[in-house]
Amino acid sequence: MPGLVSVKTPPDALPLRITVPEDQHHTPIQAQPIRSDPKSSSPATRRPPSPSPSTSRAKPSPDRGSAKKKSPPEKNLLNESSLDNPDLGPFLLKLARDTIASGEGPTKALDYALRASKSFEICAVDGEPSLDLAMSLHVVAAIYCSLGKFEEAVPVLERAIKVPEVARGADHALAAFSGYMQLGDTHSMLGQLDRSIECYKDGLKIQMEALGENDPRVAETCRYLAEAHVQAMQFDEADNLCKKTLEIHRVHSPPASLEEAADRRLMALICEAKGDYEAALEHLVLASMAMIANGQENEVAAIDVSIGNIYSSLSRFDESVFSYQKALTVFKSSKGDNHPSVASVFVRLADLYYKTGKLRESRSYCENALRIYAKPVPGTTSEEIASGMTEISAIYELFNEPEEALKLLQKAMKLLEDKPGQHSTVAGIEARMGVMYYMVGRYEVSWGSFESAVAKLRASGERKSAFFGVVLNQMGLACVQLFKIDEAAELFEEAREILEQECGPCHQDTLGVYSNLAATYDAMGRIEDAIEILEYVLKLREEKLGTANPDFDDEKKRLAELLKEAGRSRNKKAKSLENLIDPNSKRSNKKETSKKWSAFGFRS
Repeated sequence: MPGLVSVKTPPDALPLRITVPEDQHHTPIQAQPIRSDPKSSSPATRRPPSPSPSTSRAKPSPDRGSAKKKSPPEKNLLNESSLDNPDLGPFLLKLARDTIASGEGPTKALDYALRASKSFEICAVDGEPSLDLAMSLHVVAAIYCSLGKFEEAVPVLERAIKVPEVARGADHALAAFSGYMQLGDTHSMLGQLDRSIECYKDGLKIQMEALGENDPRVAETCRYLAEAHVQAMQFDEADNLCKKTLEIHRVHSPPASLEEAADRRLMALICEAKGDYEAALEHLVLASMAMIANGQENEVAAIDVSIGNIYSSLSRFDESVFSYQKALTVFKSSKGDNHPSVASVFVRLADLYYKTGKLRESRSYCENALRIYAKPVPGTTSEEIASGMTEISAIYELFNEPEEALKLLQKAMKLLEDKPGQHSTVAGIEARMGVMYYMVGRYEVSWGSFESAVAKLRASGERKSAFFGVVLNQMGLACVQLFKIDEAAELFEEAREILEQECGPCHQDTLGVYSNLAATYDAMGRIEDAIEILEYVLKLREEKLGTANPDFDDEKKRLAELLKEAGRSRNKKAKSLENLIDPNSKRSNKKETSKKWSAFGFRS
């Protein structure tokens, strides 16, 4: 099973903030663009942040003293009958802002914001869209998000984006853009990446129409959308957007700018995911030079870690060790020996030394990293610890210690399960746990882990990714072990469809699903369907992949056994696969004697 991909969120990523201006009259909604923070991790690994006011990332404060301190004048102003006063909406919105700033609690601020939006709605002139109403709805949604009520924020924002009329000018366009981006962030926090991306696309379209395609602010939004595509593992779309971002920054930014460095780090991540390691290395070297020119020592060290990863993928192990050690020296001197950045380099070195056969050194680095994660320094996020534990679990899996790997995955999932916006990451961990349970023979628990992972991935919009296809295949194997043959067939069929689309019929993962589906059809008594799949697979190997692969002889033997049972010879002209597998096929050939297990096995 391929390694699981997740995009980490740095602890200090900037949120998309909704600004409530002092002067409420004729002031457009402002959305702060995402900026490259030299103190944060690469934008390439940044998840779209939470759409909330600056206080939303903090733990919600209790509504201190709200029951005790009520001023009579304020109470009169908030009376429902007075909401038709045109001066009340701006006043209530200012109260909401002041309440958030003073830390009195988001519940009271929410009440003020809701009343403000109601007042703006009542006072709106018929036929005239009210930007004040849109602003107040944005603030209401932001407060809902700060309370963790993301589902309640969605309909508020859906209403808000309908208020502005883009054709009326820049103010309306900016309000609509802000609404779509905030709605996209909210969907992201709910794990609905497909909806999130669609909202970002709508926002980008409005922004480009209002500002032109080559405005620097458009570049920031393109990179933001590219990061979302990376999260969804849609690397071709991310590649195109990142290239556009680079082109815009070449025009508007000086050479070796921080903006260009951030773009190149994201581009390197995309190239690495697509297997183009040389291109990734080139982007990282250029990004490192830009960071050096701007005096960003810690960022240079972070890029050195990424360069080490690329060298490791290229089997240039000595250069990889050198890059890791450079980064380790900087992190230890600037952040301390027990910082999670140090632990992350230890994990990279552990993986590298395992690859080179130095198992003692590999285990030692794993233990050193775990000691840091066991006693994290203040400011370490749960996401950082969970990510490190997940990576170490993969190394313990290589050590053939699945029980130890499972313990680490369970700890990682416990750290993330209640965190908003981590649905896809938790699903990836659950899928890994499913594989581990399968390896140790706990098939029922394995099936449960896969079922939970599949449900989360479907909800998050990753139901068409290659990774989702691989998870479906693994769940199908668990079903086979539990004698749930009909469910296994459905899962293999869905996995086949996805992997054919994403990887092509000749990819190893796709061929593995073909083999599993043929075995399942045989177990169901659908001998003809099993024969046709195997004939197609053998034809692919003979014409495109070659017959040197050991699977070729195995599949040829399996086909011969089935043909002998069916009483016919091999059909050299295999059918097109699109006509080969019909989920509604009525050919069952279910004789009583055919209810048996296939003589050939399944592939993970």
